[in-house]
Amino acid sequence: MTPARLFWLATLCCALAGAVLRAKGLHSPIFDHPGWRQGDTAAIARNFALLQYNPLYPQTDYNGPPPNYVELELQIVPFLAATLYKLAGVHEIFGRLISYAFGVATIVVVGAFGRYLFRSAIAGVAAAAAYAVLPGAWYYSHTFMPDTAMVFFTTCALYACARWIVDGDGRSWRLWLPAALLLMVAFLAKPVAVTAAIPVATAALAAFGLRGTVTRAQMWALFALAFVPLAVYDQIVSSHAEWHWASGITKLHVLPSLAGALTSVPAFGAKAVAFGHALKMLATTMAGPVGIALAVVGFCVPLRSRSDALLWGWLGGGLLYAYVVVTVERVDYYLYILLPLAALAIGSLAAWAKERWGDAPPRRATLAGIAALTWLLALGVGYRQIAPYYGWSRVNYVRAKTLDATLAPGALVVMGHYDPSILYTINRKGWEEDPHLWTPFDEQSAIRKGARYFISVEHARLKQTNLELYCWLDRFPLVDPAAAWPVYQTDPALVKTGAEVRWRAFRKREMAGAYAGWRREWKTAPNPC
Repeated sequence: MTPARLFWLATLCCALAGAVLRAKGLHSPIFDHPGWRQGDTAAIARNFALLQYNPLYPQTDYNGPPPNYVELELQIVPFLAATLYKLAGVHEIFGRLISYAFGVATIVVVGAFGRYLFRSAIAGVAAAAAYAVLPGAWYYSHTFMPDTAMVFFTTCALYACARWIVDGDGRSWRLWLPAALLLMVAFLAKPVAVTAAIPVATAALAAFGLRGTVTRAQMWALFALAFVPLAVYDQIVSSHAEWHWASGITKLHVLPSLAGALTSVPAFGAKAVAFGHALKMLATTMAGPVGIALAVVGFCVPLRSRSDALLWGWLGGGLLYAYVVVTVERVDYYLYILLPLAALAIGSLAAWAKERWGDAPPRRATLAGIAALTWLLALGVGYRQIAPYYGWSRVNYVRAKTLDATLAPGALVVMGHYDPSILYTINRKGWEEDPHLWTPFDEQSAIRKGARYFISVEHARLKQTNLELYCWLDRFPLVDPAAAWPVYQTDPALVKTGAEVRWRAFRKREMAGAYAGWRREWKTAPNPC
């Protein structure tokens, strides 16, 4: 067997192992971690299929009656899922399978990338084997989210850009086209991918120098094709979106946090602590303790790649994103873009070890045994990090499905709980709100807009912390008084007799201070309404 065929066989075996690992949880409801993000993604896919089959109009299930357009990245995974929904019906597993396919394909791309960068088949196979068991890549490859697709396209784009810069001297239009198109799709797939511009730029500067980089028309064309469609898409979606998530989070949280860190010593210290927490997430649920240790060593070994600048630029871009964004939005999958880089660093370590100690057959066998044991250790330790993520509440799922079968079809609801996955499973549109913050005035407004049910998912918290709303809702009958999630029928035609009189009496008692100690006494106190 030729070395090339042997490499591809080994890489495909790594991909097969990764595929087996990633199959866990494929049939689970979207209640596993992170249910709130998967709930949004699944809702957008279903709304593409059933309401508006247009990728420029993503909409969620909440914030009132539809349409509820949101400002988000180009919804590649939801739109592909919606296309399958139109052919075979709405089944969330299609969304998981799309991510799954992108996740397994990334293993192969990482292997080919490592082989090319380090001129070593060993580096490529080791990188593919490492990526197959990095816990973050392993887990998130089965979730109904856009991140795995983004990582796939970003990895492909950086691979294509590396080949264009190194092999094409930055002037080949033939190699330019796949690099530019992949970079464009990566940017559209999720904005975090724009950090890939940093390794591309550093690789070009290292290869051609400043003057050679800025005088190449292909470089300007590359970034134009990557950034302009993203800007145009964002402008289109922002023009009709009600929820401005990306720009809103950036303006209200990310930029003020960064400005504070640059102008205030206490804020700088707080951001440094948050950055440490981000790195801890990278070292645990994303790269895993074994993976992060091997990756750090891999960056330290004296093995030159075809573009060291690209690797260091990738690291710098990822860490910069972590410092600016992940210190504010503290979710581990925002660090996903660093995982292919970690796998490549592990590949470089394997290639260096083989060059340094593996010439004689007995040594090669010893190194192979060490590599196998290390891989198994990484697998076991990594799984321990992500095992809790697979858990989901069967009780909540059954309750949500029961409401789907019970409530009037197409009814607008108010759900007293923040969790798009539950609202998605109830299969109704309306509002999801914190029962502590929602007021009778908010509820009246929702009723005037058509809300016909209030689903009290956090009923105990509602009664304990928002007695005013709890007693105001008492004017409406319950669908099932014995239900764990009481559902009030908020149709104005169903208001109980004497409800307004009881409400005014409650307000008088409240103003007189009758409920000052309610938080402490609510479990034993008589019904206040």
